[in-house]
This record gives sequence, structure tokens and C-alpha cells, in this order.
Amino acid sequence: MYFASRVQAGRMLAGRMVEQYRYENCIVLALSDGGAMVGAQIAAALHCAMELLLTEEIDLPNEPDAVGGIAEDGSFSFNPFYSPGVIDEFVSEYFQFIEAEKLSKLQKLHRQIGETITLKKSLLKGHNVILVSDGLKSGFALDIAASFLKPIAVEKMIIATPLASVKAVDRMHVVADELYVLSVIDEYISTEHYYDKDDVPDHDTVVSTVQKIIMNWH
Repeated sequence: MYFASRVQAGRMLAGRMVEQYRYENCIVLALSDGGAMVGAQIAAALHCAMELLLTEEIDLPNEPDAVGGIAEDGSFSFNPFYSPGVIDEFVSEYFQFIEAEKLSKLQKLHRQIGETITLKKSLLKGHNVILVSDGLKSGFALDIAASFLKPIAVEKMIIATPLASVKAVDRMHVVADELYVLSVIDEYISTEHYYDKDDVPDHDTVVSTVQKIIMNWH
């Protein structure tokens, strides 16, 4: 399935969710700037707040998939697509490299946050947290988010995305209570490939969109 834009895809997802969650205690948690463009449509339809969870993946030399990922609060997750034995080998060989990358990526996240307020976990307590992406190729972003949410007593963890690979959907069933996926793709090319329009603005505009979401309720 192809979409004209992330705004269109977000409205389609919102249409599927509004009947069940319009009057529930929800908060949209976008997993990327592109996810925020999708999530803004859901938050507007559900009359709920939206926040942005910033994360970074950590790659190793010559490995096709990220070894781990870190969220803006410093919580770190290893990629579950690698076996525990392989992870142990990576840590043994690349320990200093991984630790240095954690620090570097965390500093990058904090620079990206800039003058904005870091996401407060207390805002999510007792809510149905709707994790929103504009496309999930591997699903690893969900594990980073799940690690961030683990110490918080959320009501439900719900995933909403227009696009996901088969591997990502398999991961969703492990980490989430409920999922909304418009299109499952066998051979996922890239998220951008499935949108006719590149409607992801610069990060400052995304932050402004998140902060003003209540003004766009409909």
C-alpha cells in the first residue's frame, strides 16, 4: 500500500481508532519526526496529548542491524533480533566502542532536544500509550520504546503505524497489547518509498506541532 502523505496515513489510522479510544485516557508517543506527522492526526481525532520520544540506534562495524538503541533518558536496549550468545560476543569484542557510542548518541539526543522539555515519564502513567511510527522496517524502535516505558505503570501499550515489515509485526505481538497496521509488507524497501510526498518538516517544526497539538483537536 502506498500513501499520498503521512498526514493521509495518520487520518486513516485515526479513523480505525477513534471509536474505541476517543473517550479513553490516551497519549500519543511519536517515535520519530515522521511518526509525529502521523501521530498528530491520531491525537487530534482522539482529543489527546502527544509527546515525542527521541531515540538513537547503535551500529557495529560490518553488522547489518543495529546492536542496540538508546532513548533520551539514557535507557538502553540490545537488539532482540540477535541471540544472547551473539550479544555476549559483541559485548566482549566491542565493549568500549559500545559504551562510547552510548555516550555519543545520548549527547546527540540532548542537543536535538535543545531548549525543549525532556519527556516526563510521569505524564504517561495510567494512560493508554499509543506508539506511532510512519513505518517500521525491523521493529527494533519498539524495543527501545518498551524499555523506556517498562518502569511506568501504563494502562496499555498500543502500536499504530501505516507500514510495517513482517518481522516488525512479529515483534509488535511480543511487546504490545494492541496494534493498528494499515499495510504489512513482505519485502520492505524503505519508509520513504511508500509515501508520494515527503511531508516531514525540520525538527523544530515537528516540536512546535507536538506542543500545539491540543489546538488542532477536531
